[in-house]
Amino acid sequence: MKIGTLYIISAPSGAGKTSLVKQLVQDTANLTVSTSHTTRQMRPGEAHGRDYYFVSVAEFQAMLAQQAFLEHAQVFDNFYGTAQQTVQDNLNQGQDVILEIDWQGAKQIKQLLPDSIAIFILPPSIAVLEQRLRSRGQDDEQTIARRMRDAVAEMSHYAEFDYLVVNDDFATALAELGSIVVCQRLLRERQAIEHKGLLAALLA
Repeated sequence: MKIGTLYIISAPSGAGKTSLVKQLVQDTANLTVSTSHTTRQMRPGEAHGRDYYFVSVAEFQAMLAQQAFLEHAQVFDNFYGTAQQTVQDNLNQGQDVILEIDWQGAKQIKQLLPDSIAIFILPPSIAVLEQRLRSRGQDDEQTIARRMRDAVAEMSHYAEFDYLVVNDDFATALAELGSIVVCQRLLRERQAIEHKGLLAALLA
């Protein structure tokens, strides 16, 4: 039975992770993003159930008490969590799944599921990272300053990941992410399952 691959993708705020993942999923068959739960406020253009499951702190804590999360973390003043059942159902159906989570969540997932593939996206420079945060037009100066401080702390955990992708040129970074997915799909163990019938016929 073919089991999907779990990809963990992390990046500091402003590195372009969300845009890259969105395009990667559009361009790649049999690849989906796991929708996380969060207690943060919905941003303009976001939708419940598509970008996140937006829940109250009380609802989040209730799920936590039921051990419903594969991983969870507090980022800034909000809570984020990945529902275990949703991810496992997709993987069992042979679908590759992406988790967009921070380094804390990535560490939890790697401990539970060591075969998962962890990718960290870096900005080309601190100056570009700050420029991208400002261009959003969503945060005040105090929030931007805090995000920049937290970005350095986040990036210090790069060595805990399997792959590093620098998002300087969007098309290049997207191609590199796609190459990682293709590489994993071509591993002998996965190909032997995918082409079991072919191998049997060739070796008969």
